[in-house]
Amino acid sequence: MSFDKTYRGLTVLVTGHTGFKGGWLSLWLTHLAARVVGYALEPPTHPSFFEICRLSTRMVDIRGDVNDFVHLRKVFRRYRPAIVFHLAAQSLVRRSFADPVGTYATNVLGTINVLEAAREAEDVRAVVVVTSDKCYSPKKGGSGYREDDALGGRDPYSGSKACAEIAAESYRYCFFQRRRPPVFMATVRAGNVIGGGDWGQDRLVPDCIRALVADQTLMLRYPRAKRPWQHVLSALSGYLLLGGLLYHGEVKAASSWNFGPAVSEVKPVKWIVQEIGRRWGKKCCWKQAESVTLPESPCLKLNCRKARSGLGWRPGWNLDEALDRTVAWYQRYYQGQPMTSFSLTQIREFEQTVKEKNGDL
Repeated sequence: MSFDKTYRGLTVLVTGHTGFKGGWLSLWLTHLAARVVGYALEPPTHPSFFEICRLSTRMVDIRGDVNDFVHLRKVFRRYRPAIVFHLAAQSLVRRSFADPVGTYATNVLGTINVLEAAREAEDVRAVVVVTSDKCYSPKKGGSGYREDDALGGRDPYSGSKACAEIAAESYRYCFFQRRRPPVFMATVRAGNVIGGGDWGQDRLVPDCIRALVADQTLMLRYPRAKRPWQHVLSALSGYLLLGGLLYHGEVKAASSWNFGPAVSEVKPVKWIVQEIGRRWGKKCCWKQAESVTLPESPCLKLNCRKARSGLGWRPGWNLDEALDRTVAWYQRYYQGQPMTSFSLTQIREFEQTVKEKNGDL
């Protein structure tokens, strides 16, 4: 199905639009001629993708906290969105140890506030709730997590995302599917996303880029840990595909979905660092941190057969292409080039790749 036919002229609310993924999603939606309304705190980093691409000039930009239900409800009532993408979250594992209460408040109660505001809003037809691939209860074996595997988490971040999934399921069953007209909702669990414009702390790619620019040694907690890396546009293409299906009342889409790369592209942290350095043009020196206190899974894989068979979704760019585009974005930024047009060019290139591989988006 064509994204253009779905989103053109529709009002779409994106929570967390000042973040990395939310910024790319908002830019893509403006490219698709949607009327985009963003609701979020100030950009979490400086610089940020949101500021560099001047997204405030392309969309309705509202500062707000998802924990402030009164304000959130006013935004729903004023702008009357048809589709909601909920990305606002406390997204860092390390920070969840320092502030577990705040992490649970934002990731669980904040999600409930968004769902409640959507339940009250007559114009909402579709909701996509973004959680995490870390929402699953740890298990042994290398087959990859499936959507029907047990939810859980041994750290506050993972636990909060599992709770958000449970809350969303209760809203789907008790409220959304019983409303007339119904609200169709899905939750999405994506693998580790990379791409230009990410400056988050404790995130591998921006940490690597900062080390390269400053000629510093990169400290790695778990260099051998394997993760399902994919370009941010690959994950977002799944979100947009789902949003369109939900808006058009596709009942089968109203469930949970994994979006990740092929199993062969689950690579170790140190491999990613090496490949980024090679594309940058110089070696990225790293060493393993001496004291590591955060528990992390040595290997995290997603089974994405459901999205491939049920939605016809594919990642779009493979990992080599994702790394090429990511490094090219940062190099252009540090050369002082205009990044809004370049980011839109990458979106168009991604759309063309998907069309050539899979047919129309």
